[in-house]
Amino acid sequence: MKKKLFSLLLVVALCSVLFAAGAKEEAAAAEGPLKITMYYSDNSTLPFKSDWLTVKTIEEKFNVDLEFEVIPIADYQTKVSLALNTYSNAPDVILYQSITGENQSLALNGAIVPISDYAEWTPNFNARVAEFGIQDAVDVLNLEDGKRYNLPGLFDVPFYDGGLILRKDLLEKYGLDVPKTFDDLYEVLKVFKANNPSSYPFTILAGPRVLYRFTMPSFGISLGKNSSSGSYVLSYDYEKKEYFAGAISEEYKAYITYFHKLYAEGLLDPEMADPIDGTKWSQKMATGASMVTYAYYDQIGGVAAASKIDGFELMMYPSLAGPGGAHNQPKSKTGAGIIFPAKTAERKDFEQVVRKIDEIFFSEEAAKIWCLGVEGVTYDIVNGEVKFKDSLVNDERGIYKALQQDAGCGSDVTQMVWVNKREMTKYDETYAAINAEVEAMGDVIQLIPPKPKFDDLEAEEAGSLQTPLADAWERWNDAFLTGAKSIEKDWDAYVKEMKTLGIEKMLKLYNDNL
Repeated sequence: MKKKLFSLLLVVALCSVLFAAGAKEEAAAAEGPLKITMYYSDNSTLPFKSDWLTVKTIEEKFNVDLEFEVIPIADYQTKVSLALNTYSNAPDVILYQSITGENQSLALNGAIVPISDYAEWTPNFNARVAEFGIQDAVDVLNLEDGKRYNLPGLFDVPFYDGGLILRKDLLEKYGLDVPKTFDDLYEVLKVFKANNPSSYPFTILAGPRVLYRFTMPSFGISLGKNSSSGSYVLSYDYEKKEYFAGAISEEYKAYITYFHKLYAEGLLDPEMADPIDGTKWSQKMATGASMVTYAYYDQIGGVAAASKIDGFELMMYPSLAGPGGAHNQPKSKTGAGIIFPAKTAERKDFEQVVRKIDEIFFSEEAAKIWCLGVEGVTYDIVNGEVKFKDSLVNDERGIYKALQQDAGCGSDVTQMVWVNKREMTKYDETYAAINAEVEAMGDVIQLIPPKPKFDDLEAEEAGSLQTPLADAWERWNDAFLTGAKSIEKDWDAYVKEMKTLGIEKMLKLYNDNL
């Protein structure tokens, strides 16, 4: 009798639990989707669309209402800084962020949530890190206090997605070899110019920062807005494993001397000082006004489709060798990711917000959506393999770019999980061959250099030094490039100004805290 009574009570208890769980789910559904506001960094080459398939699908599948504030990339960091400093105007989530420069100081001063304190709320992120075996790379992001302040993008294998792109048909027409060094490129540009005097053979995509991040590593430096260290004016010596004052180094002097030569001889697009949006850049390349650029492989298809030139053919090539070797922009197995402003922690449902962000960006289901779109809509699984719809396969822009522009797949801002094998399904055999060639060359893609472990005062000091140094470098760099200042005659004055502004002090801060 007691046994039966116990069994009955157990059944009643289980029913009560199930009923309570069901009621809780019904209540959550009745409350509607969880609303989360976020900043989105917008790029003219991939303008944000609120009706992207990725965005709508994520909202529907995960019962979330994402309210994006779309901000041009040129203004993005300024807006982020203002939001974090003023506190009350911050959104719930800020995308596309690393904890370097000012963000590092702001984090240590309490403006950003130390998300590593809530690791139990990010099970999907944790699972991806374990799956990729990159816990060490993630731990490197911890600041001096031992805490990590962002959910970074995660890569299983860094890949060569962009680099030197030029007119293959013209190389063949003029009997030129594929350039292997920057000196080779100079000779190619001169031939292109001689055969089309009104052209500027070498143009850039977006702003100078894109050119610099691709080409500076071959000269042994990384400087400016997209510097690999985030320091703007310092560079990392991979052999000595320490920083040096890259902005006033002989390496930088050689670099700017080379590009000033291109500029002075009419080989480099004089409009590069201003942002060249994707449409304008594409027109320059498609019409033959320019024939050489640095960009991403997925952009080739769209340019080729827009060209009316007979035999027009663009090709991407491995990194050119410079004084510092043959290198591309440094990469890490972690990338820019997600931060939570301190204000967000005041939400009563803060745990739900963090768990939802973890789910919609790092779960396996969500990761596939941000990468491939939706099964049955953009692709099918045939014999275990991804097979894209004919409309994408036949799109003149190429699968990758069509997915990006039309569906929002493959955006650096929203795609947080990058699986190389999955990415390669969107490219052709040529791209795979280029990646294989680059891999065979050795350390073309260097790792992002280690970040110093500043305490809050040191981070604040580094941030206060960086701003005037960055402004001065931008001003002098533009003057050296265009010839407004002489590299030989004015170099000492430039170095003196940078030292006066504290570049050596900043260098010591970095090396003392590595």
